[in-house]
Amino acid sequence: MVTQNGNKNLKIRTAAYFAIIIALVVVLSAISSRIWGGKPEQLPIPKKFILEREMTVGGFGQANGLSGQALKEIFGLKTRSDLEKKLSEYGTDDQVASMVNKKLALASEHASKNWVKIPLKFGLWFIFLLIVFILQRKRKIVTGLRIGLLTASVLIFGVVMGSDPSPMGTVKDAIHLYGKARAVFPPRVIALSIFLAIVLIANKFICAWGCQAGTLQDLIFRTNQAGRQKAAIGRQVKLPFAVTNSIRVAFFCALTIAAFAWGFDIIDPIDPFKIFKPAQLGIIGASFVGMLLLASLFIYRPWCHLFCPFGLTGWLVEKISLVRIKVDYETCIACQKCAAACPSTVMGAILKRDKKTIPDCFACYACREACPTNSISFAAGKRTLPPAGHFKPLPSQEGRRASEGPVSDGDRTLP
Repeated sequence: MVTQNGNKNLKIRTAAYFAIIIALVVVLSAISSRIWGGKPEQLPIPKKFILEREMTVGGFGQANGLSGQALKEIFGLKTRSDLEKKLSEYGTDDQVASMVNKKLALASEHASKNWVKIPLKFGLWFIFLLIVFILQRKRKIVTGLRIGLLTASVLIFGVVMGSDPSPMGTVKDAIHLYGKARAVFPPRVIALSIFLAIVLIANKFICAWGCQAGTLQDLIFRTNQAGRQKAAIGRQVKLPFAVTNSIRVAFFCALTIAAFAWGFDIIDPIDPFKIFKPAQLGIIGASFVGMLLLASLFIYRPWCHLFCPFGLTGWLVEKISLVRIKVDYETCIACQKCAAACPSTVMGAILKRDKKTIPDCFACYACREACPTNSISFAAGKRTLPPAGHFKPLPSQEGRRASEGPVSDGDRTLP
């Protein structure tokens, strides 16, 4: 039994861990981002160009302050004489203005990227995720190792490698860019395809172990557990998936409408990934991210479940993942310790299959660690349904239920 003083000390220690994690992430990220350099990704604001029907390409450039190199890229000029071409050769005034804005937006996207860091980060992702995948397949991940892997992910992919690229950015920025400039940035499409391929192979693995904002929330959540999934501060809650996913879908719709109607990115001011580039966080952003991380003590991955556009996209692809959490009902004793250990409601849904919709599974493997009969695996193949009556109480429990009230399936014993 934990004494009152012991409980108080545990709360103080948990609060200290939380403060230390946030402080280290902010300070070290500020240093790292200064080393890498770079600038915020900001698309040029579409503007009304000075444009006349008989204007030449060269005259258009002079009137609108565009360099010769910019004109060459926008209009595909081959020789200097092409500057004398009429704008009418490129379409109507609206078509020319749209083309120029699109080209400028793509040039801005390209210039904002660190083309050394991006392939390096993807290479590190592949190595790290492969290591975690092997550990899970061999059933090696337990509490201490899980904390170590989450910490390593935050440090490598967040603190050292920065906020960009990220799984969320591939969806959010693609919507914003197309909504604002009707442009598609090919490298982003490639990155999104890679991330979704990882989800297709292994059950949202990139979100679980590679996403810097996701692993930071996960790490904070687990610092507030004083063993056996009991919270040291307050109470950790599992929000109903019907609620969280409804909010996430509504937020995704708002993101899309704002991008197409006004060219505005509603995530940018509150982007949680900016904690790894803290100089870009304003007062509103810092306040929101602070509340989000505080909420992570009590709710498992709140941004992922409530707001993340890649979280929603990945959840859809996750339905056809090749490797996933599975239950062997021949050895399962229906104790439901796996569902209790799961930080969200997903394991309960996987275990009983009493609902058509299965929530996001982040493959944290807490379910496998809690299972007393090794009935849970991270394996390929279709999930099987539990046998009829598998989770009904045993006859001995029926008698106890009548005299003692409700009992947990955790009291179920082996035949």
